[in-house]
Amino acid sequence: MTVITKQDVNPTAHLSAEDVEMIGVELDAIRQDVLDARGAKDAAYIRKVVDVQRKLELGSRAVLLGSALPPLWVLGTLGLSIAKILENMEIGHNVMHGQWDWMRDPKIHSTTWEWDNASTAEGWKHSHNEIHHTYTNIVGKDNDLGYGIMRIDEDQRWHPFHLGQPLWNFINACFFEYGIAAYDLELGKNLSMPKEKRSERFKADLAKTLKKIRQQATKDYVVHPALGLPFGATLPILGANFTANLVRNLWSHSVIMCGHFPEGVETFERKSIPADETRGQWYLRQMLGSANISGSKAMHLMTGNLSHQIEHHLFPDLPSSRYAEIAPKVEALFDKYDLNYHEASLPKQVASAWHRVVRLSLPNGFLATTTPKNLPAQAKLLWAMSTKGPKIRRAAQARLVQLEKRQRTEKKAAAAA
Repeated sequence: MTVITKQDVNPTAHLSAEDVEMIGVELDAIRQDVLDARGAKDAAYIRKVVDVQRKLELGSRAVLLGSALPPLWVLGTLGLSIAKILENMEIGHNVMHGQWDWMRDPKIHSTTWEWDNASTAEGWKHSHNEIHHTYTNIVGKDNDLGYGIMRIDEDQRWHPFHLGQPLWNFINACFFEYGIAAYDLELGKNLSMPKEKRSERFKADLAKTLKKIRQQATKDYVVHPALGLPFGATLPILGANFTANLVRNLWSHSVIMCGHFPEGVETFERKSIPADETRGQWYLRQMLGSANISGSKAMHLMTGNLSHQIEHHLFPDLPSSRYAEIAPKVEALFDKYDLNYHEASLPKQVASAWHRVVRLSLPNGFLATTTPKNLPAQAKLLWAMSTKGPKIRRAAQARLVQLEKRQRTEKKAAAAA
C-alpha cells in the first residue's frame, strides 16, 4: 500500500478538520472512561497472569527433568513455550508500556521490569515506545516499517537486495528476539561506521545487550540442561529450551506482522505530517495504520491483547485487558466517520502480511502485471532490473507502473460497461 496521500482515493478525504478533531475528543473520552474505572479488578488480573505464568514455567521445567521420556518432553516443551509467550506478550510488552505503573507496585512497573528476551528493557522502550508509537507508519521515521531489512511500502525504493526479503523475513521470524535486539541497537547503521566514529551510547548499549544475551543463553542452554544431568535429560532439555524459544519467536513475529503489515494498513508520507500534529491527527494515523485479529479470549491473551492492535496503538498505556471492552466503541467510531476498521482472522492476516512481503520484494507493479502468458518476458525484465544498474532499473520501474495503471483503468471500464 502506497502512502495515503498518493493513493487514487484517499480514505480520509471526506473528513473535515473539525471531524478529525472530534475523533480526537471522542477517543480521549473513551480513554478517560478507562482511566477513571481502573482499580482492584485490573490489578488482580495482571497479578494473576504473572502468577500463572511463573507457575507454568516452573512446572514445565520440573516436567522437563523427566524429558528423557518423549511424552514428558512434549508436555514440558508445550508448557514452557506458552509460559515464554505469556511472559513476552501479555506481561513484558505491556508492563514496559507503563500499563500497570498506576498500581505503584515496584515488581510490576515499567522502570523495573526486565523480560525474558534478548533486547534490554531500556533499549526496547526507546525504539518501541518512544519512536514507533510516536511516528507510527511514517515512511522514513518509523523504523518498524520493515525493521531496516524489508521493503513493505511502494514508496520505499526497490533494490535487487529486496528479492531475498521473504527469506530474510522467515529467518527473522525464527530468531525474532535477536532481530529486535539488533534493531534496537541500529546495529547495521552503527557497524557500517568506523569504530572511532561510533557513539559512546551505542558502545554502552551494545555491551548491555551482549550481557543480556549471555544471561539468557546461560539460563536456557547451560544452567537448566545441567540440572537435567542426574536424570539423563540434558540433551532433551537443551532441545526443549531451543524449541520453546523458536515457538515464542515465530508466534510473536506473526502477531506483530498481523498488526502492522497486512494489505490495506496505511502508511504515511513524512512531509505530510505537520510539525504541530494535533491529538486528533495522531489518533487518525493510529486508526488507519493498524489491524486487528479476531478470535477467542484465549487467543487474545496469548497475543498480549495485540490482537487489538488498533486499540493498542490508540491507547498504548491502558491496561491490555481493557482493549476487548473498548473495541466495540472504537469500531463504532470508525463506522461513524466512514473509516475502515481492519480486522480479520489470524490465518487471513498472516497470509495478507506475507503477501505484502512477497509482493514488495518485487518492483512496484511487477506481480500485478505478470501473467502466465507474459512470464518469460517479465522474468527477463526482472533480470535486467537486477543486473544492469539504476538507470535501467528506473526506466523499467516506470514502465511497470504505467502498465499497472493501464490495467486498472481497463478493469474499471469493463466493470462499468
